[in-house]
Formats: sequence, structure tokens, C-alpha cells
Amino acid sequence: MLRTLHIRDFVIVDRAEIQFEPGFTVFSGETGAGKSILVDALSLALGARGDAGMLREGGQRVDISAVFDVPDALSPWLEERELDGDEALVLRRTIDAQARSKAFINGLPVALGQLRELGEQLVDIHGQHAHQSLLRAASQREMLDAQGGHQALARQVLQAWQQWQEARKALEAAQRNAEVLQQERERLAWQAGELDRLELRPGEWETVSGDHNRLAHAQALLDGAGQALAALDGEDDSALRRLDAAAHQIKQLLRHDAHLQGVYDAIESARIAAGEAVSDLNAYRDRVELDPERLAQAEQRMSAIFEAARKFKVEPEELPALRDSLHERLAASEAAADLDALQARQQETSTQYHELAKKLGAARRKTGKVLARAVTQAMQTLAMQGGRFDVAFQECEPTAHGTENVEFLVAGHEGTTPRPLSKVASGGELARLSLALSVIASQAARVPTLIFDEVDSGIGGAVAEVVGRLLQELGQRHQVLCVTHLPQVAARGTHHYEVSKSSRDGATLSSICALDAEERVHEVARMLGGLTITETTRRHAREMLAQ
Repeated sequence: MLRTLHIRDFVIVDRAEIQFEPGFTVFSGETGAGKSILVDALSLALGARGDAGMLREGGQRVDISAVFDVPDALSPWLEERELDGDEALVLRRTIDAQARSKAFINGLPVALGQLRELGEQLVDIHGQHAHQSLLRAASQREMLDAQGGHQALARQVLQAWQQWQEARKALEAAQRNAEVLQQERERLAWQAGELDRLELRPGEWETVSGDHNRLAHAQALLDGAGQALAALDGEDDSALRRLDAAAHQIKQLLRHDAHLQGVYDAIESARIAAGEAVSDLNAYRDRVELDPERLAQAEQRMSAIFEAARKFKVEPEELPALRDSLHERLAASEAAADLDALQARQQETSTQYHELAKKLGAARRKTGKVLARAVTQAMQTLAMQGGRFDVAFQECEPTAHGTENVEFLVAGHEGTTPRPLSKVASGGELARLSLALSVIASQAARVPTLIFDEVDSGIGGAVAEVVGRLLQELGQRHQVLCVTHLPQVAARGTHHYEVSKSSRDGATLSSICALDAEERVHEVARMLGGLTITETTRRHAREMLAQ
């Protein structure tokens, strides 16, 4: 549940910290005091869109933090993203004067989408204009799926629909472009065949180039190696003879001065290195040979490789990779042109979609009956006696959302035929139906915290008492927060906060404070009697609270 909400520099709130408890909590206050600002602030912390206009005039930065208990079901989600912390879960949102927004979970920066994804599993907000969206077919379908817990199945239907459409488009494209695809396959097959016949192995170009260069300069290599050998170990004045003489001379001098040992060691190292070089050069001369036939073969191979590289406009060393790429493209093209396989895939995805859509339709009809009974029963206590609510299903062409249209129907009075909401429900009736649906749907909600933002607009009297009782009962299963202007609802709250507005240093500020028992009497009396609070209204307020 929600433990604490910290607000700083948000609209007309400079600083506020609100502690929350389990059960049913109400927020009341005069019109314009900023009651709904609380809901807006929490929505922002849960990932709602924000802008610089939310920054309090004179403030530096909007800064909102919401502290929750960690539901067990969310621990894997947090651990997977390395966002788990202590016992508390902290969601934070900041917005500066340049509209730069930052989001944090347990002190770690996150994308706004992650904050929103987590927020949807913590809080369910029913806004004061929810009844307007209730007229949209999509909202009715989504509410029905939420009530029945069909969201996962609905997502499967959506995915199956997308796969079916992709398969259908691939089949149609293959049928439409069969001749073009055949020409493309022939071109790819010819090009791949050309490179297959070349049989060029990876790295072969570097090997052939090296062999050709060596064979083409074999005589120069032999002559050069011979000249080097003569310089190192010739019969006349060679390097080795000079090193031998120098080593012998220094060795004689070592008897008189040991400091020449380092010089002697250096000359010895040079003699050894020169001797190894002589050995290597002799071995090299034995390997190098004049082979016109091998040279001709290397030239022929290089010519073939060069010709292929020129034809395909790539570097010679890139030819093996090009050959592999052509084979991959050819395989893909052949698969795309396999009409039988594409037809089978299209049929398979279509069957899968219709099976899932049928399953979803059956689940929706079952939930529709349960929802219709519950809402019809609620209507009897919401000044719509004899009225009836129904959920109608009409078969339609397959869509991403299934094979039936969902429509809410209502009969406001006994003996009338249920008709679509948009055609028969008045504004007041629509508000009451929306509230009933919200409460009933929330009973099945898995989120721990439910917020109702003035969803009781347009009702009063005995109906308001019923609404208060419904929300109070809901508070036994969830943490319920309600922004209300109705004393009948406020009196049912387990906890009560007053939102008030005042002027300070020429600025209008909103403040929130918890009410004790006597302060609650005064606030409920104000809600009953307006500006003038009499002893009668106080007595009435005490009676309402005592209930």
C-alpha cells in the first residue's frame, strides 16, 4: 500500500508530506483548494506525463516521491531490473523549469516507461471524468477484460492477430510478385554459382598473393641471400671473421682488466647471432627455387580471383563473405516463394488466432453475465430502481481485439428495453453507473491501492450514502483514497484529510492536514451547510460520523 507522499513545488503546493494508513481515506476541502492536486501529484510519481507548467511559481523544481510497501508479486520484477531495495519501494519524479523530467525507482534512474509499468501494478486511479470514457466501445471492452482478468488472453489474441496478418501479407506478396521473385532467385543462383565454381577459401587470397610475389622474385631472392651470406661468412673479409678477431683480442685483454667482460659478452652475442643468421640463410636458399610452372599457376589463380572481384565490384578478400551472403539471400528468397509453405503458415496462424479469439469471447460472455448481475443489483440502490444493466456481444469480422464487439446496455426504468449507454443514460445516470462499475471492477483488482477522484459528482442524498458505504466496504479489501465533496462519503472514511488554500507573501498555497474527531465534525458540517455552520449542522455531522 501507499505509505507516504512527499510533494515539493507542485502547482500551488510548496511542501507537503502525507502519511497514509490502510482502509478508506477521504480528502475534502472547499472548491479550488487543490484536492485533485494530490491525485495529479501521485499520478506524476507513477509515470504520468508532466510539463513545466506544473512547477509552482517561484519554485525551482517539482519533486514528488511516493513510498510504498513492496508487494510480494513485484519482487521478481524489481530483482530482474536490479531495482530492489529495502522493505520500502520509493518512486520519485522531478521536473525542472525547462521541462526536463527525471524518474527514479529506489534512488536509481529509470526510463519513464519503467516507472509507469511499475505504477500500474501499485495504484488504480478512477478519475472524475471516467464516466465520459465509458461511452467509448474500447473503454467498455477494456473494463470487461479487466473485470474478468482477461488481459493476458487479450494480449495473446493481439499477438496471434499480428502473426496472422504478417503471414497473410507474405502470401499475398509472394502471389503478386511471383515472376519478379523468380527472376531475383535466378540472378542470385547465377551469382552464387559463379563464386561456388571459383572455390575461393577464406584467407586464400592472402596466401596466393604471397606465393606469387615470392615466385615472381625467386632469382632476386636467391642472389640477395647469396650476397648476404658472403658478407657474413665469406672467405675474405667477412663479418664473422672480424667478430672472431675482435673476440680473441678482447679475451686477451680480460687478463689485465675485468671491466672488459661486458664488451666481450656483447661481441660473443653478435658472433652467435651472425652464426644463426648464416644457418637460416643457407636453409632459406635451399627452399627457394625457380619454378616457372608454379608461378604460372599462381598468376592464373590470381587472374581468376581478380576477374571475379571486378565482376562483383568488391575487393578480392571479400569474395568468400559475398558468396555466403548470396546463398543466404537465395535461401530466403526461395522460402518467400514457397507458396505451399506460406499458405500453410497463413492457415496455421489463422487457426491459432480463431482458437484464442473463441476462448476470449467465451470468457468475456461469462464475465459479462456476472458483471450485468452485479451492476443491475447496484443500480437498485443508486436511484435507478427497476433498472437493468446488460453486456451485449455482436459477432464481427476478426480484429486485433477478437471476433465480437462489446457494448454496455442500460434500461433506466423497469419495463424498458436496455439500449446503448450513449443513447439512453443521462449525465447523472452515467455518473452513477460509472461509479458502480468502478467499484465492482475494483473489487477484482489486484493492485493494493485504489483512488477515486470525485467520481461521486452528480449524486447526492440517499444515493450518496450508498456510495459512501460501497467505498467503505471496498476499503476493507484495498487501501482506498477518495477525493470527495459529499459529506455522506466523507463521513464513511476511516481517515480524513482536509485540503485548504491560503495566501502567503502574495502567493496562493495549498496545504493538507489530518483531522481529529472534532475537526472532522466541523469539516463534515461545512460540507453539509456551506459557509454558515450551525449547531444543527454540527449535530447532523456528528450523527453521520457516529454511523
